[in-house]
Amino acid sequence: MRTTTRLAAAAAVGAVALAFAGAAAPATAASSDARLSVLHGVPDATVDVYLDGKRALNDFKPGDLAGPLDVPAGSHSIAITAGDAENDDKPIIGPVDVKLTAGTSYTAAAHLTADGKPTATLYTDDTSKLAAGKGRLTVRHTAAAPAVDVLANKEVVIKGLENPDEKVLELPAGTISAAVAAAGSTDPVIGPADVNVAEGVNTIVYAWGSLDDKNLEFAVQTIKDLHGSPSGVNTGNAGLAAEQSPMTTAWALAGLLALVAAGGTGATIAVRARRS
Repeated sequence: MRTTTRLAAAAAVGAVALAFAGAAAPATAASSDARLSVLHGVPDATVDVYLDGKRALNDFKPGDLAGPLDVPAGSHSIAITAGDAENDDKPIIGPVDVKLTAGTSYTAAAHLTADGKPTATLYTDDTSKLAAGKGRLTVRHTAAAPAVDVLANKEVVIKGLENPDEKVLELPAGTISAAVAAAGSTDPVIGPADVNVAEGVNTIVYAWGSLDDKNLEFAVQTIKDLHGSPSGVNTGNAGLAAEQSPMTTAWALAGLLALVAAGGTGATIAVRARRS
């Protein structure tokens, strides 16, 4: 399987700039802000997102990762439509309220449940400090698949991980050969793929897609500067740090729910907060 390496932030910025010109957030995060990244891990679904009746995000595609964004804490109303809807009169999801807590780093992942239904999980990213020479590996099961084992250099390091759970490990910095196999097996269903566990970095690996549809993928995100006194937390895809941009609050909050509109009308959506 190929490793997902696409980054959607640039396209999203353009769409939001047109919709919300003049409403850019400050480049430096306030103490009242949260940080948000968004992963779209639902195959074959492109969506539009509306905030308070205005389209904030257009054509957010599977496999894309957007952010990180500095988002004022609080609740906001969002509606999700099929791609290229003319307005939000007939939302697939919503309008719904979401809430983010100040001073916390989140990743919102759109994905499939174990039995293949579209859902969403809001993960709380581990940004605690790491000892010298150590890196953090976080594995998140967001695929339509039963419980899995995770292998590093052909050795099982995580057993029986279920959707949508995560497991966090602290490891010596270095490159590992990572693979995902059905629980109790060492025969990979994803990978193997080289993953760089860098010193002072939380490397987050997502298994997403569908086992039955044979489109399972890896997505890799990094949260850097977790040793010493970090100047900030940068999130990227496959080790490529995303640049912080003066995006609007509207886009940031819309991105949180862009991940949920998959599978058409009547899709079941559950937003769950996950903490490591």
